[in-house]
Amino acid sequence: MKITEVKAIPVWVGARNQLVVKVATDEGLVGWGESGVSGRELAVAGAVEHYAQFLIGRDPMPIGRLWQEMYRGQYFEGGRILAGAISAIDIALYDIAGKALGIPVYQLLGGKHRDYVPCFATTNATMGPPLIDEVNMLLSEGWDVIRTMPGEPRRHPDDDDTVYEPRETIGITSTWLAKLREAVGPDPVLGIDYHCRLSVAETVSFCQRMPAGTLDFLEEPIRDESPEAYESLRTMVDVPLAIGEEFASKWAFVPFVERGLTNYARIDVCNVGGLTESMKVAAMAEAHYIDLMPHNPLGPICTAATIPLAAAVPNFAWMEIRNSSTEQVENASCELFPVQPQQQGARFAVPDTPGLGVEFNEKLAAKQTFRFWEAPHWRRRDGSYTNW
Repeated sequence: MKITEVKAIPVWVGARNQLVVKVATDEGLVGWGESGVSGRELAVAGAVEHYAQFLIGRDPMPIGRLWQEMYRGQYFEGGRILAGAISAIDIALYDIAGKALGIPVYQLLGGKHRDYVPCFATTNATMGPPLIDEVNMLLSEGWDVIRTMPGEPRRHPDDDDTVYEPRETIGITSTWLAKLREAVGPDPVLGIDYHCRLSVAETVSFCQRMPAGTLDFLEEPIRDESPEAYESLRTMVDVPLAIGEEFASKWAFVPFVERGLTNYARIDVCNVGGLTESMKVAAMAEAHYIDLMPHNPLGPICTAATIPLAAAVPNFAWMEIRNSSTEQVENASCELFPVQPQQQGARFAVPDTPGLGVEFNEKLAAKQTFRFWEAPHWRRRDGSYTNW
């Protein structure tokens, strides 16, 4: 069996793009993968085109060897754009291998530890009574792990939609998270994603304003470029941290795992280098008693690739899924993905279908023309830029 095509397909789904990658073979088998570098699809597509030059004509089955060649086959190895391309191709190769052997992908990863993959829900409710109402609704529907988002900063008459003052979110968010914990009791798992919007000092102030036990995890409070910054933060806060969705290799995870800087590894199979690299990160995390909490905000291909990872490792907590009564992702039942994993409430059953169990409607996607999507560019009132 030989690879005959490696193709990047940026496709508009809902409110933004997904970058689907197709790998086809001379035996008629097609594998589907996805890149996680949202908003920079054309850059990743360019990298995919470079890799296609030496992948076409090759046997798709030695996946680990092909991963090494893609990673080390240039002087400037690594980085998020190249890793995004490698991730998508690697996932597609696993899909092909599973289909060729007639087995689900988790069998290629060592077999499954669990029969279903538990998930967590996200609420974007306004800090105040709506937050408590939405969380109670999710609890009544069977969700027992719920992630919240920060409250909005104070609005001034001269503010527009691009103004965001991170410190102004701390007071209202900490106040209502404490009230939320009091309202729902000690059992539900509650967390918040600050999306890298705070500084070290702001994160400490935020955590100090809440009673102990309010939060079970704090996700990405500051950016991840500096492990030393997280090391400083770790000495001042005792809330479990969830970090890693932007990491593009096992090497990025090393200091956070080995220094105890994260308590949940927010691995993203579409960013980190695919399933090949994900299994290596999982083993490293297992050796340090850290559970995976996969980042999964993209589409059905990312979900289909994350499920076998979650099934095949012992150290797993919950998978992100952006589809609940409080957050409906546009691609959940999209015609572009006629075959995809089926969510069962707050979990996914681990499928036994060959490959990943996801298919893509390439003909429908071909009717689109590319549209650019740009993440919001936020600034403080003084005109300086801050994180989205």
